[in-house]
Amino acid sequence: MNQAPAALPTKSHYEILDGLRGVAALLVVVFHIFEPYSEGNHRKQILNHGYLAVDFFFLLSGFVVAYAYDDRWGRMTQWDFYKRRLIRLQPMVLVGSLIGAALFYFGKGPAFPRIATTPVWKMLLVLLAGCTMLPLPPAADIRGWWETYPLNGPAWSLFFEYVANILYALGFRKLPIRVLSLFVLLSAAFLIDLAVRSRHGDVIGGWALNETQLHVGFARLLYPFFGGILLMRLGKRIHVPKAFAWCSLLLVGALCFPRVGGSHHLWMNGLYDSLCIIVIFPVIVAMGAGQGVHGASANKLCKLLGGISYPLYITHYPWIYLYTAWVARGRVSPAQGTAVGALLFIVTVSIAYACLKLYDEPVRAFLRRRFLPRRA
Repeated sequence: MNQAPAALPTKSHYEILDGLRGVAALLVVVFHIFEPYSEGNHRKQILNHGYLAVDFFFLLSGFVVAYAYDDRWGRMTQWDFYKRRLIRLQPMVLVGSLIGAALFYFGKGPAFPRIATTPVWKMLLVLLAGCTMLPLPPAADIRGWWETYPLNGPAWSLFFEYVANILYALGFRKLPIRVLSLFVLLSAAFLIDLAVRSRHGDVIGGWALNETQLHVGFARLLYPFFGGILLMRLGKRIHVPKAFAWCSLLLVGALCFPRVGGSHHLWMNGLYDSLCIIVIFPVIVAMGAGQGVHGASANKLCKLLGGISYPLYITHYPWIYLYTAWVARGRVSPAQGTAVGALLFIVTVSIAYACLKLYDEPVRAFLRRRFLPRRA
C-alpha cells in the first residue's frame, strides 16, 4: 500500500530577500502610474527602468525555489511540488482577474477602444481563462492592447513563472552545476542578443501570445530564473552590514537610472538592461542572502514588504487601467495627475494588504491543511 508523502519541514526565510521583493513591487506600481504620461514611447518613461523589476522577480523566484525544494525531492513527488506552487500563486490570480473583470467596463474610452464593443459573455470567457491561467491569443483581445490576459496584464509573468516551475520539476532540478552553468551562460547570450537588437533598445515585453512576444518572454525568463537557481547552489554570498538598506538603494538606483544612449544608440540601453539582469541583480541577491536582518523593526518591515509584494503586483494593474483611461480622456494637469496618482498608490497598497490578511493567508492555510500532508 502506498504511503502518504512525508510532510516537509518549514524552512527559515531570507528576510532581506522578502523585503526586496516588496521594494520591487512598490517600484512596479510607481512605474505603471507614470507610464500613461510616456504616450507609448519607451524613451519617455519617467521611471526609466522600472520594467526590470519583473526580471528581478524571476531571479528571486529561481533562488527561492531552489532553496526551498532542491533537497526535498526524495520526500516529494512532482505533483506535490505542483500543488505547493499552485497553493502559493493561484489564489491571488483569481482575485486579480476578478478585480479586472469588475472594473473592465469603467475603462471604456480612447485608451481601450475595444471595451465599448465587448459583450459581457465574451468578457466572462476571458475572466475564466484568466482565473485558470490559460493564455489567450491576440484574436481574443477585448481591450486593444493584445495582452495574453486582458483583464490583468501583469499575469503574463505568472504564466512564465509557471512554465519555469514546470521546467525545473521536469528535469532542470537534476542538472549538475556544470551543465546548469552552461545553460545559464547560453541564456545570458540569448538575453543580450534580445536587448541590444530590440527596436526599442530594451527588454520590455512578453505579455502577448505571438512569436515576437514569446521570444521576449522566454529571453527574460530563462537567465534570471535559472541563474537564481545556480546562484543558490553555488552558495556565493556577500556579507555587508546594513544589507537591506544597501540592497534597496542598489535596486532603486538600477530601476530609476536614466535611459542610456538616446534615440541614436538604442543598443546602449539594451546593454544596460543586460548588465542589470546578468550582474547587478545577482549581486543584490547575493548581498541580501548573505546577511540577516538586525532589529525587530527592520524584521517587521521586511516581513510586511514581502507579504504584500505578490498581492500588490497581481492586483494593482486593473486600477492602472482606470487611471490610464482617465489620463487619455482629456488634459490632466500635473497637480491633478500627482494627486490622483498618489491616491492610487495608497489604494493599491491598501488593497494588497487587505487581500493578504483577509484572503490570501487564510485561503493558503486552508489549502495546505486540505491538500498537503501534515507535519508530525
